[in-house]
Order: sequence, then structure tokens, then C-alpha cells
Amino acid sequence: MDPAQFFSASRVVIVAGKGGVGKTVVAGALARAASRYGIASTILEIEGRCSVAASFDAPAFGYDEVELVRGDKSAGRAPVRGRTITPDLALVEYLEDHGLRRVARRMAAIGVLEVVATATPGIKDLLVLGKVKQLEQTRRSDLLVLDAPAAGHALSFLDAARVLHDTAKVGPIHHQAVEVLAMLRDPARTQVMLVTLAEETPINELIETAYRLEDQLRVSLGPVIVNGVLPALAGIDRDPTELIDTALFDATDVPKAQLSSLRAAGRWWSTRYARQREELARLADALPLPQIELPQLFGPTIGAAESVELSDALVRGVSQLDG
Repeated sequence: MDPAQFFSASRVVIVAGKGGVGKTVVAGALARAASRYGIASTILEIEGRCSVAASFDAPAFGYDEVELVRGDKSAGRAPVRGRTITPDLALVEYLEDHGLRRVARRMAAIGVLEVVATATPGIKDLLVLGKVKQLEQTRRSDLLVLDAPAAGHALSFLDAARVLHDTAKVGPIHHQAVEVLAMLRDPARTQVMLVTLAEETPINELIETAYRLEDQLRVSLGPVIVNGVLPALAGIDRDPTELIDTALFDATDVPKAQLSSLRAAGRWWSTRYARQREELARLADALPLPQIELPQLFGPTIGAAESVELSDALVRGVSQLDG
């Protein structure tokens, strides 16, 4: 599939998955990959962690938009921006846009939103989604990459518009819910990209999440991103003494402790690789969605260099999809 077509298929991509599977890192790689094809992207974080900044070697950012990758027209590269969205500031901005600036500031100062949120479950999530919808409509960026909450909260987060649509039959909350639902259920505007590891528990949770998203929320699902996949290594399960070039030195010259460590590493790699392939086959049987595999990176952190490597793998995976 043409990557440019893939990255421009929806204006909002919601990246979701179980906590710890690397969805924030994937969100950064996705935006970075899209920028190579001239698609200006904005990464939206909503939990206040601002952890995606590390993927760009950038300082933590806040509600105001910052540039993470500078655009370069001569190279065909579009900018990548980032910002966080909080319900409090989204509400203040909404009221200010409707001529209620002084009221908005006063409400924020005395914590009215917490009272409203207690009385109206889901209102905070709707405020955030309403801000996403507003950004999508302004078209400042070609692509919005939303780093969603962990899978359990992601379902209630995305379902907030439907719940409040059914609860509030009239008024601004109902109107906002109608518009957010229209955005979420239009494949040209929104798709959800689920992230997992090739392990039993995250895959089980992903399968359940995928069916609930389709059946209950009626949102479009993109390919499953499988993070941390080991490559196949020829000869990894052979005894290291068989691989030593005896023309240079004899296997008996290698300390026994090192040979033992090499054998243990080979067994670990081959066993884990086999288990990962079994889990990915099970995922394919249970969920009829294409898979894109991202490699296991063994560094202590994910910085800009590692994010580029993951974006390269993402582009390769997209290129191999059936258009």
C-alpha cells in the first residue's frame, strides 16, 4: 500500500492499547512517518504525562502547541507538532470562544469542573473529544495522532459521547455529543489503531477491545501494531562452539562461562521468538485485521534516533499491506 495514501486515510488516528505496550512511542513514530510524505501532524496527549516528547528529544510541552520536527519543503517533509489537552483548559477555551471569558476564568479558579464532572460522568472525556473535533475541523494539521488512555479507560473515554448523547437530549452537551459521535464514526475522519506486544495478556485485552470498539462504538479499526517483535536469527539455537571459526582460534580457548552465557542467550531468543510467532498467529485467527510489526529495541530509552528507526519499520510495514 502507498504510505502517503495510508497516512492520509483518516484525519484523526487514535492510538490505543494496554498500558506498557508502547502506544505513546508508536504515536510518535506514526506522526514522524507521516511527516515524510508531506503530511503535517500534531500529536495530542491527554493524560498530562507528556512522555511522547522523549521520542523527539524535546522538553515536556503543555496545552500550547510546540514544534517537534521542523518542516522542510525542499525535502518534502512536513512539520510534527505536539500539545496536551486537558478538560479544564478545553472548557475554558470553549467558553471564551462563546464570549464568556470572565466566567470561564472564574469557573476554572474555583474548580467548578470537578463538581460538574462528579454530577455528569463522562463530561471531562467529552470536553477533550470536543477539542479534538475542533482541531480536526480547523485543518491546521493534516493528521491528528491522539495518544489515548490505556485500553480499559480508552473504551469509556471514547464511549463518553454516546453515553451523554443518550443522557442529555437537548442543549450544548447533546450538540457536542452529536458532533463528536459523527467524527468518531466516520472512517474518513477517524480510525483507531490498536497497539500490543506479542504476548498472551496484551493480545487477549486487544481482541476484546477491538470487538467492543466495532460493535459498541462503531469506529473504524486500522492495522494492529505489534511492538517489540524479535527478528528471526539463523543459527541462534546452535551451540556456540559450532559457530566459532577454528581457523582463528580453538573453541577450547573460549572461557566456559562465556560459552554458557551464549548458550543461555540463544535458548532465550529462540524460545521467545517461537512464542511470539504463536501469539501473533493466534491474534490473526481471532481478529481479522492486518498486522504491522515493529522491532524490539534493546536500548534503555526511546529517543529521537530510536523513534526514526521505528518510523522506518512502520513505513515498511505499511508498504507491505494490501491496498
